Amino acid sequence: MSDSRAPLDVVLIGGGIMSATLATMLQRLQPDWTIRIYESLGEVAQESSNPWNNAGTGHAAMCELNYMPEAKDGSVSPDKAISINEQFQLSRQFWSSLVEQGELPNTFITSTPHMTFVRGGDNVKYLRKRYKALKDQPLFSGMEYSEDHKVIREWAPLLIKGRTREPIAATRITAGTDVDFGALTNALVDGLKQRGAELYLNCRVKSIRRTRQNTWRLRVKHTVGNTPHSVEARFVFVGAGGGALHLLQSSGIDEINGFGGFPISGKFFRTTNPKIVGQHEAKVYGKAAVGAPPMSVPHLDTRVVNGEASLLFGPFAGFSPKFLKKGSWWDLPGSIRAGNLGPMLAVARDNIPLMRYLITELLASRAKKVQALREFMPTAKGEDWELITAGQRVQVMKKDAQHGGVLQFGTEVVAASDGSIAGLLGASPGASTAVPIMLDVLQKCFPQQWPTWEPKLAELIPTMGTTLNDRPEAAARVQAETSKALGLEG
Repeated sequence: MSDSRAPLDVVLIGGGIMSATLATMLQRLQPDWTIRIYESLGEVAQESSNPWNNAGTGHAAMCELNYMPEAKDGSVSPDKAISINEQFQLSRQFWSSLVEQGELPNTFITSTPHMTFVRGGDNVKYLRKRYKALKDQPLFSGMEYSEDHKVIREWAPLLIKGRTREPIAATRITAGTDVDFGALTNALVDGLKQRGAELYLNCRVKSIRRTRQNTWRLRVKHTVGNTPHSVEARFVFVGAGGGALHLLQSSGIDEINGFGGFPISGKFFRTTNPKIVGQHEAKVYGKAAVGAPPMSVPHLDTRVVNGEASLLFGPFAGFSPKFLKKGSWWDLPGSIRAGNLGPMLAVARDNIPLMRYLITELLASRAKKVQALREFMPTAKGEDWELITAGQRVQVMKKDAQHGGVLQFGTEVVAASDGSIAGLLGASPGASTAVPIMLDVLQKCFPQQWPTWEPKLAELIPTMGTTLNDRPEAAARVQAETSKALGLEG
């Protein structure tokens, strides 16, 4: 069965934060365009955007040490951390504008201090250097540093209770946030529907093919009853998380050649015990184990979901060939093509420590996981914590002239040369930087409309196209304004 109407202007595949953000922008820029979202599950935001499937940190590089690795000469550069923070400021401005215009509630975001915590002399020296590199940066204003057990105990008691007198250090920024991306996605989608966009749930897009008219025909199957239908669209965005690779491959665009996906699963400990939750109000990140991927950095997090606070600790990395939490066991083997087999083999050759780490994690017992928790929280009792499965992350593998193939820990926009289709591959920082990523999509895919759209977007995101960290007064003003709109402290 085919949709008998004229081609839709925009079809978005996947009901997560990326599609919701892009659709919200397009609907404001072109209110006359027809927009439809396809989601394979019965609700939106059930994969990577679900609050239990991501850390919800509001990635601003305040606490994530992997954005400032120590160089071989012992130096640390703040450049990557500043870049990530700049991107998060764009997201904050976009959300703030929608809140101020009454189109978005501000209940999806909560003030939560962001901390780092390290143990051992070498790690203390590293964190001290990191602090010195960031403390005078305007976007990191207010960062505190301490090696004093008493001070750190005041910041986060669970880190210190029961701990021996070993060298430790921590940083804290009270202006951090916890973001419920599931609630944010649902609110954005509700607004889209109220303004005329269509949402098709339980509909899985099976393939995408270019037509003779240079539109895109999507073959869709309703997951309840397997009823098929097809639809045409002038522009397609594939925001299907781990499912994006297969769909972009089915489109046949040259730009997807050579890309592969490496899935990594994860688990978290969670507790809702009020006696424990009440003693910890912070997101505390440590250092990743040697050979571990950046997304496996251990952290003890305050989470606020549906207004209820809990604590998460993890992640404990694992492996599954599924590209989605509710995907297929054939996702990984089904993604292999002649064009990406070489890069994938090169990645396997060059990432033996990562493979060894994943195998170790897979074989780890619950008791060993509890011991990892006790390195952060010495008084932790296993019976207080339940183990939950987090979302799947599919890291990008792609061609590289020097190595043959590289594993990329980040996000990448893949778009056809004519801009008629685009998709997003990769993971962290992901959701937190959805706004700048979608701005990139708009520039790549709609170059003719961009000059007209840019002023409209600047009304929502005033500092778009500029930077804040090199303008201290502007940085302070923007952070104060967005904090007020979003109901945040500081």
